[in-house]
Amino acid sequence: MTRHSEVERQTGETRIRVAVTLDGTGKSDVETPIGFLTHMLEQIARHGLLDIVVDAFGDTHIDGHHTTEDLGVALGWAVDEALGDKVGVRRYGAATLPMDEACVTCALDLSGRPHFVWNVPIPKARVGDFDTELAEVFFEAFARSAKVNLHFHLVAGENLHHIIEVCFKAFARALREAVEIDPRVTGVPSTKGTLGGG
Repeated sequence: MTRHSEVERQTGETRIRVAVTLDGTGKSDVETPIGFLTHMLEQIARHGLLDIVVDAFGDTHIDGHHTTEDLGVALGWAVDEALGDKVGVRRYGAATLPMDEACVTCALDLSGRPHFVWNVPIPKARVGDFDTELAEVFFEAFARSAKVNLHFHLVAGENLHHIIEVCFKAFARALREAVEIDPRVTGVPSTKGTLGGG
Protein backbone atom coordinates (compact mmCIF):
# COMPACT_ATOMS: atom_id res chain seq x y z
CA MET A 1 0.00 0.00 0.00
CA THR A 2 1.36 3.41 -0.97
CA ARG A 3 1.49 5.83 1.94
CA HIS A 4 0.52 8.97 0.06
CA SER A 5 -1.59 12.03 0.72
CA GLU A 6 -2.64 15.19 -1.08
CA VAL A 7 -4.06 18.17 0.79
CA GLU A 8 -5.11 21.71 -0.04
CA ARG A 9 -5.34 24.76 2.20
CA GLN A 10 -7.02 27.92 0.98
CA THR A 11 -7.49 31.06 3.03
CA GLY A 12 -7.79 34.75 2.32
CA GLU A 13 -3.99 34.87 2.62
CA THR A 14 -2.70 31.69 0.95
CA ARG A 15 -3.47 28.95 -1.56
CA ILE A 16 -1.41 25.82 -0.96
CA ARG A 17 -1.40 22.30 -2.37
CA VAL A 18 0.89 19.64 -0.93
CA ALA A 19 1.35 16.02 -1.97
CA VAL A 20 3.56 13.65 0.04
CA THR A 21 4.68 10.06 -0.53
CA LEU A 22 6.36 8.72 2.60
CA ASP A 23 8.10 5.78 0.92
CA GLY A 24 9.68 7.92 -1.75
CA THR A 25 13.09 8.48 -3.28
CA GLY A 26 13.65 12.12 -2.40
CA LYS A 27 12.06 13.69 -5.47
CA SER A 28 10.61 17.17 -5.16
CA ASP A 29 8.66 19.62 -7.28
CA VAL A 30 8.33 22.72 -5.13
CA GLU A 31 7.00 26.12 -6.10
CA THR A 32 6.70 28.83 -3.46
CA PRO A 33 7.08 32.63 -3.63
CA ILE A 34 9.96 32.47 -1.11
CA GLY A 35 13.16 31.18 -2.67
CA PHE A 36 14.87 30.13 0.56
CA LEU A 37 11.75 28.29 1.75
CA THR A 38 11.55 26.46 -1.57
CA HIS A 39 15.15 25.34 -1.07
CA MET A 40 14.40 24.16 2.48
CA LEU A 41 11.39 22.09 1.38
CA GLU A 42 13.62 20.47 -1.24
CA GLN A 43 16.00 19.56 1.59
CA ILE A 44 13.17 17.81 3.46
CA ALA A 45 12.40 15.70 0.40
CA ARG A 46 16.01 14.89 -0.43
CA HIS A 47 17.24 14.01 3.04
CA GLY A 48 13.95 12.53 4.26
CA LEU A 49 13.53 10.34 1.16
CA LEU A 50 10.02 11.70 0.80
CA ASP A 51 8.51 12.58 -2.55
CA ILE A 52 7.01 16.05 -2.17
CA VAL A 53 5.02 18.26 -4.51
CA VAL A 54 4.22 21.79 -3.35
CA ASP A 55 2.37 24.54 -5.15
CA ALA A 56 2.04 27.59 -2.93
CA PHE A 57 0.86 31.15 -3.35
CA GLY A 58 0.71 33.68 -0.55
CA ASP A 59 0.54 37.33 0.38
CA THR A 60 4.30 37.81 0.42
CA HIS A 61 3.82 41.47 -0.49
CA ILE A 62 3.02 41.78 3.23
CA ASP A 63 5.66 39.35 4.46
CA GLY A 64 6.42 35.63 4.39
CA HIS A 65 4.71 34.67 7.64
CA HIS A 66 1.33 33.46 6.35
CA THR A 67 2.85 31.44 3.50
CA THR A 68 5.47 29.80 5.71
CA GLU A 69 3.05 28.95 8.51
CA ASP A 70 0.38 27.59 6.18
CA LEU A 71 2.96 25.46 4.38
CA GLY A 72 3.92 23.95 7.73
CA VAL A 73 0.24 23.29 8.45
CA ALA A 74 -0.40 21.69 5.05
CA LEU A 75 2.74 19.54 5.15
CA GLY A 76 1.78 18.36 8.64
CA TRP A 77 -1.70 17.44 7.50
CA ALA A 78 -0.30 15.52 4.54
CA VAL A 79 2.21 13.56 6.61
CA ASP A 80 -0.39 12.72 9.27
CA GLU A 81 -2.88 11.56 6.65
CA ALA A 82 -0.27 9.50 4.79
CA LEU A 83 0.70 7.75 8.05
CA GLY A 84 -2.83 6.40 8.48
CA ASP A 85 -3.14 4.27 11.63
CA LYS A 86 0.69 4.23 12.08
CA VAL A 87 0.81 0.44 12.26
CA GLY A 88 4.39 -0.80 12.00
CA VAL A 89 6.15 2.58 12.07
CA ARG A 90 9.32 3.16 14.05
CA ARG A 91 7.55 6.12 15.71
CA TYR A 92 10.68 7.84 17.01
CA GLY A 93 13.34 9.57 14.97
CA ALA A 94 16.36 11.66 15.87
CA ALA A 95 19.30 13.18 14.06
CA THR A 96 22.25 15.33 14.99
CA LEU A 97 23.75 16.83 11.87
CA PRO A 98 26.59 19.26 11.17
CA MET A 99 26.86 21.85 8.43
CA ASP A 100 30.24 23.53 8.54
CA GLU A 101 30.41 25.29 11.95
CA ALA A 102 26.72 24.65 12.70
CA CYS A 103 25.29 21.57 14.39
CA VAL A 104 21.66 20.85 15.33
CA THR A 105 19.81 17.99 16.99
CA CYS A 106 16.22 17.20 16.01
CA ALA A 107 14.14 14.58 17.84
CA LEU A 108 10.62 13.58 16.82
CA ASP A 109 7.85 11.35 18.18
CA LEU A 110 4.76 10.46 16.16
CA SER A 111 2.85 10.45 19.42
CA GLY A 112 -0.43 11.96 18.30
CA ARG A 113 0.13 14.62 20.99
CA PRO A 114 1.47 17.85 19.51
CA HIS A 115 4.30 19.49 21.40
CA PHE A 116 7.07 21.75 20.19
CA VAL A 117 10.41 22.83 21.66
CA TRP A 118 12.65 25.28 19.80
CA ASN A 119 15.97 25.73 21.55
CA VAL A 120 17.64 27.43 18.59
CA PRO A 121 18.52 30.95 19.71
CA ILE A 122 19.17 33.00 16.59
CA PRO A 123 18.75 36.73 16.02
CA LYS A 124 15.95 38.19 13.96
CA ALA A 125 17.47 38.76 10.53
CA ARG A 126 17.02 37.74 6.92
CA VAL A 127 18.56 34.93 4.92
CA GLY A 128 17.87 35.83 1.33
CA ASP A 129 14.13 36.53 1.22
CA PHE A 130 13.42 34.57 4.41
CA ASP A 131 12.99 35.99 7.92
CA THR A 132 14.98 33.79 10.30
CA GLU A 133 12.13 33.69 12.86
CA LEU A 134 9.97 31.90 10.27
CA ALA A 135 11.92 28.66 10.68
CA GLU A 136 10.40 28.31 14.15
CA VAL A 137 6.99 29.29 12.76
CA PHE A 138 7.17 26.56 10.07
CA PHE A 139 8.18 23.76 12.43
CA GLU A 140 5.67 24.71 15.14
CA ALA A 141 2.89 24.69 12.53
CA PHE A 142 4.04 21.27 11.32
CA ALA A 143 4.17 19.83 14.86
CA ARG A 144 0.67 21.08 15.61
CA SER A 145 -0.98 19.83 12.42
CA ALA A 146 0.91 16.53 12.17
CA LYS A 147 0.28 15.93 15.90
CA VAL A 148 3.91 15.16 16.65
CA ASN A 149 6.29 15.91 19.50
CA LEU A 150 9.14 17.85 17.88
CA HIS A 151 12.30 19.15 19.56
CA PHE A 152 15.19 21.18 18.15
CA HIS A 153 18.42 22.01 19.96
CA LEU A 154 21.26 24.10 18.61
CA VAL A 155 24.60 22.50 19.46
CA ALA A 156 26.82 25.04 17.71
CA GLY A 157 26.64 27.62 14.96
CA GLU A 158 27.17 31.20 13.89
CA ASN A 159 26.13 31.42 10.23
CA LEU A 160 22.36 31.84 10.08
CA HIS A 161 22.01 30.15 6.70
CA HIS A 162 23.89 27.11 7.99
CA ILE A 163 21.89 26.93 11.23
CA ILE A 164 18.51 27.08 9.54
CA GLU A 165 19.44 24.73 6.72
CA VAL A 166 20.82 22.10 9.07
CA CYS A 167 17.59 22.36 11.12
CA PHE A 168 15.67 21.35 8.00
CA LYS A 169 18.12 18.57 7.16
CA ALA A 170 18.08 17.17 10.71
CA PHE A 171 14.28 17.33 10.70
CA ALA A 172 14.22 15.43 7.40
CA ARG A 173 16.43 12.65 8.74
CA ALA A 174 14.46 12.38 11.99
CA LEU A 175 11.17 12.27 10.10
CA ARG A 176 12.54 9.66 7.69
CA GLU A 177 13.45 7.41 10.61
CA ALA A 178 10.17 7.90 12.46
CA VAL A 179 7.87 7.13 9.52
CA GLU A 180 9.82 4.07 8.30
CA ILE A 181 8.15 0.70 8.62
CA ASP A 182 10.04 -1.49 11.09
CA PRO A 183 9.68 -5.19 10.19
CA ARG A 184 10.05 -6.11 13.87
CA VAL A 185 7.09 -3.99 14.98
CA THR A 186 3.71 -5.67 15.36
CA GLY A 187 0.76 -3.31 15.39
CA VAL A 188 1.13 0.23 16.70
CA PRO A 189 4.32 0.95 18.71
CA SER A 190 2.56 2.03 21.90
CA THR A 191 1.44 0.20 25.04
CA LYS A 192 -1.81 2.16 24.68
CA GLY A 193 -2.47 0.44 21.36
CA THR A 194 -2.93 3.76 19.60
CA LEU A 195 -0.96 6.81 18.48
CA GLY A 196 -4.06 8.89 18.06
CA GLY A 197 -3.40 11.30 20.90
CA GLY A 198 -4.73 11.59 24.38
